[in-house]
Amino acid sequence: MDHPLIDLINARITAAERDGAFDNLEGAGRPLPRHDDPDGAVMTRILKENGAVPEAVSLTRDLANLRETLRDTADRDGRAALIREIALLETRLEIARRRG
Repeated sequence: MDHPLIDLINARITAAERDGAFDNLEGAGRPLPRHDDPDGAVMTRILKENGAVPEAVSLTRDLANLRETLRDTADRDGRAALIREIALLETRLEIARRRG
């Protein structure tokens, strides 16, 4: 099924072509770069532009912060809670790494 605005989209593209909006674009006349997964490449670019990181990277950073907090914590109960949280994050990190 076509997009409900396909006629309007095509009209705008045709008008832009007629007005020269696509003349002298960077890379004109050269082939597009090859991507094994063009959909994934677009998604990767969008995620990178918005500061997203893979789950494993985020969990690794969180673990480093917790370990630093643990080093600076003298309270026995606080240390026990931090150790439990570290163990949980280590498990989540292992799962994230296995997923790929």
